[in-house]
Amino acid sequence: MNPKAFIFDLDGVIVDTAKYHYLAWKKIASRLGIDFTHEHNELLKGVSRIRSLDIILGIGGIEASQQDKEKWLIEKNEDYLNSIAHMKEDEILSGVVPVLQYLKNNGQKIALGSASKNARPILEKVKVLDFFDTIVDGNDVTNAKPDPEVFLRAAQMLGIEADKSIVFEDAVAGIQAANAAGMVSIGIGDAKTLHEAQYNFNDFTEIDTDFLQTLVNR
Repeated sequence: MNPKAFIFDLDGVIVDTAKYHYLAWKKIASRLGIDFTHEHNELLKGVSRIRSLDIILGIGGIEASQQDKEKWLIEKNEDYLNSIAHMKEDEILSGVVPVLQYLKNNGQKIALGSASKNARPILEKVKVLDFFDTIVDGNDVTNAKPDPEVFLRAAQMLGIEADKSIVFEDAVAGIQAANAAGMVSIGIGDAKTLHEAQYNFNDFTEIDTDFLQTLVNR
């Protein structure tokens, strides 16, 4: 049996670090007099750190120098890193570990494909790093999702063709990237929001072994 590549996003798929990103961005926004809401935060899903800051500044109608932007980006990241330093295993989202275990037990290739630049320490903190054959994160790519670069590179590093790759994503930009790469796209979250995905599940507890096996057998 030829293995497939199963590629997972990180934030909102394996762990819910979105809350830590939100709080760190909100702190920066508040200091700039911007009322940054949870609805605004949806615009940042799957988006790079630099682009996220530009979106927030756009919401507030603020123009800033490159020097100020770099300072705020550093402050935001330090605040976020302080938060994730205390993460524990119980922050893994429900149903994720059984899926990873099933794929590993059945000889499949597993990769992380995330915009996060802190993927490795997070996976170490929640003790799932060993499941992954390769990690491609924000340090390894130049183009953010919906560009398919992160997923194509992950498949390449696994030695698996794009059409034999399956992506788990919770963001519209990530689903679009998977589709652009010619991979199977599986949306984790609201089906209306992620309607471009080929399959949709509210969370990993809805994914059974029969479905996983159909993906393996494709």
